[in-house]
Amino acid sequence: MQDSPVFSDDTMTLGIIMLCLGFVFYTTASSNSFWKKFYKIIPGVLMCYLLPSLFNSFGIISDETSNLYFIASRYLLPAALVLMTLSIDLKAVFNLGPKALIMFFTGTIGIIIGGPIALFLVALVSPETVGGVGPDEIWRGLSTLAGSWIGGGANQAAMLEIFKYNPEKYGGMVLVDIVVANLWMAVLLLGAGKSDKIDRWLKADNSAIEKLKKKVTEFSESISRQPSLSDYMVILALAFVPVGISHWGANNISDYLTANFEAISDTSSALSSFGSQFFWMITIATAIGIGLSFTKFRNYEGAGASKFGSICIYVLVATIGMKMDIFKIFDNPGLLAIGLIWMSIHALLLIIVAKLIRAPYFFLAVGSQANVGGAASAPVVAAEFHPSLATVGVLLAVFGYAVGAYGAILCAYLMQMAY
Repeated sequence: MQDSPVFSDDTMTLGIIMLCLGFVFYTTASSNSFWKKFYKIIPGVLMCYLLPSLFNSFGIISDETSNLYFIASRYLLPAALVLMTLSIDLKAVFNLGPKALIMFFTGTIGIIIGGPIALFLVALVSPETVGGVGPDEIWRGLSTLAGSWIGGGANQAAMLEIFKYNPEKYGGMVLVDIVVANLWMAVLLLGAGKSDKIDRWLKADNSAIEKLKKKVTEFSESISRQPSLSDYMVILALAFVPVGISHWGANNISDYLTANFEAISDTSSALSSFGSQFFWMITIATAIGIGLSFTKFRNYEGAGASKFGSICIYVLVATIGMKMDIFKIFDNPGLLAIGLIWMSIHALLLIIVAKLIRAPYFFLAVGSQANVGGAASAPVVAAEFHPSLATVGVLLAVFGYAVGAYGAILCAYLMQMAY
């Protein structure tokens, strides 16, 4: 592998990303029997995720030299959330019941207890992996994983400040975070393509989800029309005017909170995540989308508003995939083992609880991703089931911001005891 990618400018990187997406969608629409059989096994969205990771892994493109993920997550994601929320029936979303919240908090508990259990198990087999003294103590570094997997990047940074892990070794934790979280997202996307089978095994009652999907689909069909150029321009305005507003609002709210509340401005505080501009950007964009759903603008769903939103989401999926380097999986096998065991415990607990309460796979997948991936990827997983469900992913991810730091601190102290 090369030290620098073959293509380091974002024009070529974007071209390759769009080549991957174009290839996937061309082949999924193909009548060729090979592709029909292939996509029955591997969901198209998973291919949109994996192909860019291969280009990254073989040094053709690199997330380290590209700004595409930043652009997709800061501009396309809020636009997608507005367009996908435009036709939402908020009452029907709340009628999904408490199982979504139960699965989310189950995922949180899985992360909190998974860390100390994984650390204890690896210590039995490989004590040298969990060694270290003072700022090099492994549990301090793993606390940043707990922060990331419950509340996202802001909580991850907070844990680094609180527990003072050696900054020179922090890169290894970031690597485990990226590899394990991305592998888990790939598994969730794979399961999304087989959700009906999984639901039957779970004996889940997904009638509320199907009712919501049917209601949105019927509404879309009832107002469907041949879109005009004016429709497309209005849809773009509905997408990107709120993007501007959400950025402006997020910057002002974040600046105000960090300037006036010490608990938020202090990066070692459990409340510091509420100073995150990204958090407020996602919150404001979703609120605008929900607000527009009560106006006549919701009729632009008939001109394909959610399809534009889906395009934005798929570009985001591809840029997330570009962050994974399959060869780095083997860089630190000991740390990686802790991460994989940790995520397996999280997954196992989710499966057990889903089986007990007969929760649909949708709640399992989105509840998990709202913890592990946060607001950047929870809507991606949710939208794979239906564009109208992206809002559920965002709402659960907001809970992740709220409880993330506290859950991560508890996990860290449990890991210290296990250590």
